[in-house]
Amino acid sequence: MDNPQAGQGGATPFTSVPIEITVSVGKARPLVRELLQLNEGSVLTLDKQLDDPVELYVGEKLIGIGVLEVVEGDGQGQLAVRLTEVVDLQTPA
Repeated sequence: MDNPQAGQGGATPFTSVPIEITVSVGKARPLVRELLQLNEGSVLTLDKQLDDPVELYVGEKLIGIGVLEVVEGDGQGQLAVRLTEVVDLQTPA
């Protein structure tokens, strides 16, 4: 059964199901000895700069690219992501 509204904002039973999006801001590659020396207050340097794009994933599937922002107003200090590119989710990977 094809739903002509699917993917176009149409209401289906699944549109109200929450999903978890993971935002990847970078990777660290410490040596094992450095990892074993980590404790509270340690700093782990990532392979990205503050203004570099971040990747958004649902599970293992890349769904978009964005940039980090700080929310103004009531959510001061809270991070957000402004999407700069949305991956075509209709194309099989």
